[in-house]
Amino acid sequence: MEYRQLGTSGLKVPALSFGAGTFGGRGPLFSAWGTSGVDEARRMVDLSLDHGVTLFDTADVYSDGASEEVLGAALKGRRDQVLISTKAALPTGEGPYDAGVSRSRLIRSVEAALRRLGTDCIDLFQLHAYDASVPVEEVLATLDDLVRAGKIRYTGVSNYAGWQLMKGLAAAEKHGRPRFAAHQVYYSLVGRDYEWELMPLAKEEGVGAVVWSPLGWGRLTGKIRRGQPLPANSRLHRTAQFGPPIEDEHLYRVVDALDEIAKETERTIPQIALNWLLRRPTVATVLIGARDEEQLKQNLGAVGWELTPEQVARLDAASEVMAPYPYYPYRIQDGFRQLNPPLV
Repeated sequence: MEYRQLGTSGLKVPALSFGAGTFGGRGPLFSAWGTSGVDEARRMVDLSLDHGVTLFDTADVYSDGASEEVLGAALKGRRDQVLISTKAALPTGEGPYDAGVSRSRLIRSVEAALRRLGTDCIDLFQLHAYDASVPVEEVLATLDDLVRAGKIRYTGVSNYAGWQLMKGLAAAEKHGRPRFAAHQVYYSLVGRDYEWELMPLAKEEGVGAVVWSPLGWGRLTGKIRRGQPLPANSRLHRTAQFGPPIEDEHLYRVVDALDEIAKETERTIPQIALNWLLRRPTVATVLIGARDEEQLKQNLGAVGWELTPEQVARLDAASEVMAPYPYYPYRIQDGFRQLNPPLV
C-alpha cells in the first residue's frame, strides 16, 4: 500500500481507505448499501489491515449512527493501528438543534461520535455540509477548541463549493485556526466535475481529496452494460435518485472503454476505474466500500500496478464532457492554455 500526505498536513493516509457506509444497514438508503454487522465488519477490518488499509471513514448520518457503532466495535483492541474519520452537519433528527455546525451542535456531535466509536479521539473530523447560518469564525473557533482538547486531530469538509472552502481556509489563516486538511468529494470516471474548480483550488491551497463513490454510485461495477437491463441485485433500483445523475450514453461510453482495457490488463472494471483515480492530482485517498468480503478483495486489487499513459488517455477521452460556464470559455485556445495549463 502506498501512503500519502493528506494535503499539506502532517497526516499520512493510505491510497485506499475503507468507507464504512455499508456498516449498520438502517434505513432505506443505507440498508441498500450494505447490512454488515459487527462480525462481518471485523472480518473486513482484518482484511483491510492485512492489505495496508488503515483509514476507516464513516459519518453520524450513516444508518442513524449505527455505522459508527459497528465500526467502533470492529476496531476494538486495535485503535492504535488505525485512523478514524467521521463527519457531522447533516440532519440527524427533526429538532432545531439536530443539524448544522453551530458551536453547540458540533460539540454535541463530536461527543456522541466518540461514544459510538468507543474512542477518545477522532483522527479526521469533517464538516458534512456547509451551514450558511453560522459565522465561519464560530465554526473554526469551535474546531480549534476541539483540537486543543484532544478530541479531534485534523479537520476537513465534505461536498463544499469552491468559495465555501476558500472562505474557511482564508478565515483560518487570518485568525490562526487549524486549516482544513481534507475535502471529501465525489469524483469518478463518470463524475469529473471535481476537476473544474475544486481540484485547482485544492492544488493551490494544499487540500487533499478524500474521494467518495469512486465507482460512480455503483455504476462502474462491470454489471451495467449497453443494451442490457439493470441487474436485479443492483442497489441502483432503490438508490439512483439519491446519487449523482449520469446520462446513459455517457455511462456506456465509459464502460465500453473500461471493458476494452479490462481485457488488455486482465483486471476488473472496478480495479481499472479505481486505479485511474489514484493518479489524479490532489487525490490523497480513495474510499472503497464493500457489501461483502469478496467485493472488498476485488477493490483492494486496484493498487500495486499502473495503467499505461495510453490507457489513461483513452479513459480520459471517453469520460470527458464539456465544462460549464465559466470554465469552458477560451479553454481550447492555445494562449489561454499557456496562461492556465490544465492539471490533468
